[in-house]
Amino acid sequence: MNYVHGDLRDQLAFVGFDVVQAGLVAGSGGNLSARIPDEDAIWVTGSGSWLGRLSRTTFAAVRISDGSPAAVGNIPPPAIQPTSELALHLALYRARPDVNAIIHLHPQTALLLDAMGEHVRIVTTDHAYYLRRVSTVPFRLPGTTELAALTAAMAADGTDCLVLSQHGCVVMGDTIELAHKRARNLEEAAELTYRALSAGRLENLRDCPEEFLDRLYGSTAVTV
Repeated sequence: MNYVHGDLRDQLAFVGFDVVQAGLVAGSGGNLSARIPDEDAIWVTGSGSWLGRLSRTTFAAVRISDGSPAAVGNIPPPAIQPTSELALHLALYRARPDVNAIIHLHPQTALLLDAMGEHVRIVTTDHAYYLRRVSTVPFRLPGTTELAALTAAMAADGTDCLVLSQHGCVVMGDTIELAHKRARNLEEAAELTYRALSAGRLENLRDCPEEFLDRLYGSTAVTV
């Protein structure tokens, strides 16, 4: 997959296929979007789209500023209803001009940890590099402007990985490829955390060394 030169919809379709194959989601358990260069618009998955079966025709083009259907170049506004989580995507793009891609999934392990009152630990150097920190958004009804506003407010400080309590996760990046890597690393970190919990050794699970975090960011990663 060429993340640099491929059509954004093709790149997002590849992500959808990959996260389904990896077991991060089932069926239509999530939605994806990407900011269209030089446009006040995004491509976003249509309502009810199966993430493992995406194509160029399963994306809607929507204006970031007002949420209305958008024409892209010589492509008229697609006759497809955008995801019910459109407000979440738009709020994040408005709050984070540096973000060009958003992946919202319903990953089982991260959600299981949240339901058990546990947070995802930053265990490896890859987790530290890609995730930095993982914040938890308190439960709000899916698809609501309340959820969108709260998530955007919590992401405004530069947090790129958030668990939506008992709902899903949101990961962001300046490219689709980076957001994809963050999604994969978030669930891997959750799986390692859960294995330690299952073994009764969670208290012995060491976070990534502060020396490495200081080298990356100048301060330690924060997990909330």
